[in-house]
Amino acid sequence: MKSFAVNRISAVACHATSRKEGEFKWREGAVPLGKPMSVFEVEEFRKYGHRMVDFIADYYRDIAEYPVRSQVQPGYLECQLPTAAPEDPESLDDVLADVQSKIIPGVTHWQSPSFFAFYPANFSTAGFLGDMLSGGLNVIGFSWISSPAATELEQIVLDWLGKLLQLPEEFLFSGGGGGVIQGTASEAVCVAMLAARKRAVAKLMAEGASETEAFGRLTGYVSDQTHVSVQKAAQIAGVAANLRVLPTNSSTNFSLSPAALRKAVAEDAANGFLPFFLCGTVGTTSSAAVDPLPELGDIALEYGMWFHVDAAFAGNACICPEVRHNLDGIEKVDSYSMNPHKWLLTNFDCSTLWLKDPRQLVAAMSTSPEYLRNKATDEKLVVDYKDWQLPLGRKFRSLKLWFTMRLYGASGLRKHIREHIRIAEHLESLVRTSDRFEMVAPRNFSLVCFRLKPLENDTDNGRTVNATLLEAINSRGACFLTHTVLDGVFTLRMAIGSSRTELQHVMEAWTIINTEADRLMKH
Repeated sequence: MKSFAVNRISAVACHATSRKEGEFKWREGAVPLGKPMSVFEVEEFRKYGHRMVDFIADYYRDIAEYPVRSQVQPGYLECQLPTAAPEDPESLDDVLADVQSKIIPGVTHWQSPSFFAFYPANFSTAGFLGDMLSGGLNVIGFSWISSPAATELEQIVLDWLGKLLQLPEEFLFSGGGGGVIQGTASEAVCVAMLAARKRAVAKLMAEGASETEAFGRLTGYVSDQTHVSVQKAAQIAGVAANLRVLPTNSSTNFSLSPAALRKAVAEDAANGFLPFFLCGTVGTTSSAAVDPLPELGDIALEYGMWFHVDAAFAGNACICPEVRHNLDGIEKVDSYSMNPHKWLLTNFDCSTLWLKDPRQLVAAMSTSPEYLRNKATDEKLVVDYKDWQLPLGRKFRSLKLWFTMRLYGASGLRKHIREHIRIAEHLESLVRTSDRFEMVAPRNFSLVCFRLKPLENDTDNGRTVNATLLEAINSRGACFLTHTVLDGVFTLRMAIGSSRTELQHVMEAWTIINTEADRLMKH
C-alpha cells in the first residue's frame, strides 16, 4: 500500500520543487497533448474524454494501493500549488500529473471496498454514465419549459422508485402526490420543514396571531438520534429555539419512544405552543435504529403535525420485500426521503423526496417573476421543480437514477442490498462469538456497532481504549471506520455498503481490528 503521509513544509520550498520527469505517465502508447484546449471541439473532446475515462478506470484499478483514509496533514496542499492561477494554458498532461501526485494523496477514498465509515456513497458504471450524460447535456432544468425531458423523466423515475418501495399511491404523481430529487437528505428535510412552517403559521394567523407570535409558538420534535440536519433546518426556518430533542436509550434500541413524544407534545400544547413538525427516522446515523412509524404517525395526526421520515441510508433496503416492514406506517407520513446515492448504486448527489400533497411545498417555495413565466406554467399543465427546492437551478439528476434502474433492474439492486446485509450478519456473528468484543446495539440493515470490552478497572467505561483502537486501525490505511456514542458508550461503527465491498474486505478489516486490539491490550 502506498503511503501518503505529508508533512507541512515551507511554501517557498514546495513551490520551488519542479515536477520530476516521469512522475506521471500515461498509459503505454498514449500521445501527450501539446496544445491548449479549444472551448469545445468535437474530436478534441472525444480524445480528452477517452483520456479521462482511462484515468478514472486506472484509479479504480489501483484504488486498493491507497490508504482508505487520507494520511495527509492539515494544510498539505497549500504549499504544493501556486498562489495564483496560471496566466497561460497548461496541458492536460500537467493537470492530471498534479491530480495523481498532489490531489489523490489528499483524497479519502469513499469508493474503496474497505471504506466502512459514516454511511457509504455508492458508485456504479450505470450511475457514472448517467452522470456523464447529465454533465454533457448540461441543462438547467428549473422549470418544465427550460427542459421538458428533465422534468418529465424525474416524475417518471420517482414513481418507478416509489412503486419499488411500495409507497402508498398518494405519494406518487399517479395518485396526486409526487416526488423530487434533492441534492441531499438535508435539503429534503429543510424544504419539508419550510412547508410545515408555512402551513402552521397560516393556521395561527387565521386565528388572530401575528406572524412573529406564530413563529414563537411553533414546536418541532426529534430524538437525540435524529440527524443533525434537522436542527440545521430548524435554524434556517427560524424555529430552532423550540425544537425538542427527546432522549433515547438502549431499552428502546435507540428509537424514539411514542410515550415520550406524546408527553412532550401534550405539555407544549397545554402551554400554548403549536406542535407543527415531527421527524422520524428509518435507520439512524449512529445505530441504524428504526422509529415506530405507526405509533408516531397517530400522534402526528392527532395534533396536526407535519410528519417527515428520513430514511437516507436504510430506506434503500426497503425495495427488498423482506425489509419493507421497516416502512410500516408510512401511510401516516406527510413526506419521506432517502438517498439512492448511499446504497442504490447511484452516484452522488441524488436524494429522493416524496410528498402526499406537493401543493403545500409549492406554496412555501414558489416564486414567479415575469422573466420565468410561460404558457405551460400559467395554465398549470406542468411541474416546475424550482418550486420544490431551495435553489433555482438544478441538474438533470434523474438520468443517473434512470440509467441505474434500467441497467441493473430491480433484481440487480436487490441483490446488491441483500449481499451487504448478509455480510453484516456474518460480521455480527463474529463480534457476538468473540471473547474481547461486544455488540453495543442490535445490527440493523448492514451497520454493525460494537466495541472492545473494557477491563474491570477501566475508569471511563472503555472510551479511551476504544478511541485508541479506532485511531490505530485507521492509521494503517487499509480500512476506515468511524465512531459514535450510544447511551454514553464509545462505539465503533462498521457500515457495509460501498459498491465494491465483498466478504473478503470485511474479513481483512476484522483481522486488522483484532491485530490492533492484541497490540493495544499488551501495553
